[in-house]
Amino acid sequence: MRFLTITLIAHAPDPVTGVRKSTQQRFREVIDHALLAEELGFDGFGVGERHERPFISSAPPVVLSHIAALTRHIRLFTAVTTLSLLDPVRAYEDYATLDHLSGGRLELIIGKGNGAAQRELFQVTPEDQWDRNAESYELFRTIWRQDKVTYAPRFRAPLTEAEVWPRPLQQPVRVWHGSATSRESVDLAARYGDPLFSANVTNPVAPYAELVRHYRERWAHYGHDPALAAVGAGTAGYYAARTSQQALAVYRPIFEGRLAFQKRLGLEPVFLTLEDFVERSSALIGSPQQVIEKVHRYHEQLGHSVLHLHADGDGLTDAQHRDSLELFQSDIAPVLRRDIPDPPWPWGPATPLDGTAPLDGTAPAAPADAAPAPTAAAR
Repeated sequence: MRFLTITLIAHAPDPVTGVRKSTQQRFREVIDHALLAEELGFDGFGVGERHERPFISSAPPVVLSHIAALTRHIRLFTAVTTLSLLDPVRAYEDYATLDHLSGGRLELIIGKGNGAAQRELFQVTPEDQWDRNAESYELFRTIWRQDKVTYAPRFRAPLTEAEVWPRPLQQPVRVWHGSATSRESVDLAARYGDPLFSANVTNPVAPYAELVRHYRERWAHYGHDPALAAVGAGTAGYYAARTSQQALAVYRPIFEGRLAFQKRLGLEPVFLTLEDFVERSSALIGSPQQVIEKVHRYHEQLGHSVLHLHADGDGLTDAQHRDSLELFQSDIAPVLRRDIPDPPWPWGPATPLDGTAPLDGTAPAAPADAAPAPTAAAR
């Protein structure tokens, strides 16, 4: 199993202290958390993309490029790239550039995004958002693979023998499809033989497990080898301590602060008590053994081989946040890595910008996208 830490770069008051950091402080915190993830041995670091309050993650290629310059091994994820809102040609240019600057460490998680404010900002409607997402992805992946592209889309100007530069380093980049509530994203992933990343954060596991089962059914329907299907999954929160009592005591004011914030926003919380949150959500709160057992229970439902934790402390002190992540790597990750298989492709080290030798001295990484090409029916 592989492990990421991910941030959506929410810019909101601390759920315990009520203090909101400045925008610059918040970005500095994101960079520090990326460096911490690499230091502690996490496999990836992800940055979300949102175009509405309270998030300031509107430019993930910029943030990830800065992180790429400061790190050497950790893979860099988007979580998610909102292709339904973007010009796929411009998105390709940004991410092909980032692919080179990172030495081929880029992985994309794409999705349509959600939220009325950002749809209005980009003049996308609920009726056309899925069609935009599918069309943008088809054009994006075509540009990544072909030096010249002729394409007649619905939602942007046509391309005729168009050349888009720079050409990417990875041939091709691996693209995951973010899945939260709908079958459209699941079917798109299965159609193209791409891995799926389940949000798995808002509700109990049942609806997410249903979508994953549908993904595997559609994967087989499109003619792909079932052994090559891969799933990642999120978590609703993480804090581990040596005992469950310690973990609950530290996390209780964080949960209560979040609950109060949701109510102020007029949202209807799914979990009304910390005990219910720990029991029925995907949150990993407790002792190392409790966390291990819960990941196994979720793996039985989802069959996932990649797991993400929140990169942000979000109510924890810096010391509590670091101690908990260190405990994950020392006591939890080794067991899960032993018990749960990796995705069905080489994770591989990054390559340096000059392409002469891998950064860590090992053999060069295999191409990032080991999933099969779509069948004729899928095209």
